[in-house]
Formats: sequence, C-alpha cells, structure tokens
Amino acid sequence: MTIYEETTLAVGIRYRIFLDDWNLGLFSSCSGLGAEVTVETREEGGNNGSVWQFPTRLRFPNVTLTRPLNRDSAKIGEWFTSMVTSGYKFGTATIDAMTAQGTEVARFGLMGIVPVRWSGPTLSTADSSVVVESVEIAHHGFVPPKAAG
Repeated sequence: MTIYEETTLAVGIRYRIFLDDWNLGLFSSCSGLGAEVTVETREEGGNNGSVWQFPTRLRFPNVTLTRPLNRDSAKIGEWFTSMVTSGYKFGTATIDAMTAQGTEVARFGLMGIVPVRWSGPTLSTADSSVVVESVEIAHHGFVPPKAAG
C-alpha cells in the first residue's frame, strides 16, 4: 500500500459546521483557521549580537465560511436573530472537513465563538454566477472537538 492509498487527501473538501448542537450545514470554503504567537523584542545592553524575543499572547484570526445560497442559509439568520431575542452566550463550534463522499478528513474545535459578520448574496438578474453567502466567526482558541451531532 502506498502513502497515497493510506491517507484521505483533502481534495474536493466541504465543511460541516456545528455550533454546540446546532447544525449550520455544509460550506464550500473555510479560511482563517490558525494561531499566531505575538512576540515582544528586548535589546540587552552591551549585547550587540542578538535581540531577545519573548512570546506573549496567542492570537486567533477570524474564520470565514462561504457557500452557495441554499436551504441552510436561514439557519445563519436564526443564529444572529437568537442573539437579539435570547441574549448572547459563548459557545463552541466544530468544523468537520469532509470529502465529497462524506468521509471526515479532519475536525477542529473552537471555543468562545463570536459571530462577526454575515454577508448575503448580491441578487441580480444580470449576473449568471452562483450566489454565495459568507459568515465570519471570531473565536478564543482551539479545544478538542466534540463528536459530530
């Protein structure tokens, strides 16, 4: 068996998103998963050969999810509306990266989810391209992901 046969490659990936137990559906694009250590530098007097670098904070970029408009699009509106009617509660999210056949390739858990922005489609009869929506989510770090619901 070759390495290619032993692993499931992340080609033609789709992303399934759960916010706690709420399934937001499938997305075709996921960007922004990552972490960055903020480093402060200090110059030591009399030591001209180097500069000390000290790690300070860990930062997490916002995650942006994009998909063609579909029946699950209403779920994002419900999520945003629930913050107004029920108040906001920090939750967790699970992002499953799956092949087109539904085989899970990777799973990411995010804590302290904060919705930042929803961008709906531009609707025009003059344009024949696929209409898409995107949702941007801030988070406070990674956690072991929950089992998909």
